Amino acid sequence: MDELVKQALAKWPNVPHCYGWLGLDARGHWRMRDQQVQQQQLPGDKIAHAALLNFINRNYAQDERGCWFFQNGPQRVYVNLEATPYIARSDPQHGFVLQTGAPLEQIEQVYWCDDGMLILRHGDIVAQVDDRDISQVLDALHADGQVASDDDLLAWLELRQGCLTLLHADKHIAVQPLAYASVPLTFGFQPVPQADQD
Repeated sequence: MDELVKQALAKWPNVPHCYGWLGLDARGHWRMRDQQVQQQQLPGDKIAHAALLNFINRNYAQDERGCWFFQNGPQRVYVNLEATPYIARSDPQHGFVLQTGAPLEQIEQVYWCDDGMLILRHGDIVAQVDDRDISQVLDALHADGQVASDDDLLAWLELRQGCLTLLHADKHIAVQPLAYASVPLTFGFQPVPQADQD
């Protein structure tokens, strides 16, 4: 967290929290959601200002309830999550990079959801892979020690036959099945934080 943010928190500790005005979409874009956008349940406008994006990324955290927020000076701006708290993109140097710009160099668990989405987890980081990068990630999937063929992938998806792993940083990580609807509960985060949760 930025030092200026810490100073603002100390100076104004009781500023009301903000809900619904900031979103993170499934492709890792931060979105501003004004009152009209909220009422119409639209995603909002992509934030393109580089300094603002860097400020959000540096001051992004979660509270004890599993609600993710951006600490904007003394105010917490809670984030509506379209997918997971982080979005991962494939990267030739690091394997994966989060929407914050940080590399995801270690992965402890990999989940392939029933809707085709891949979820990566390392510690508190839960990241859905950007859907545009799924085809690149498929090349890193192995079935029984060999690069997985289309038939291997179909057999695992339909019948859970064989052992499917993701090769990342010279390590094979077992791929586990997961119902997409259960992702927030499985990983303990709130996709749409509400004020009444305070």
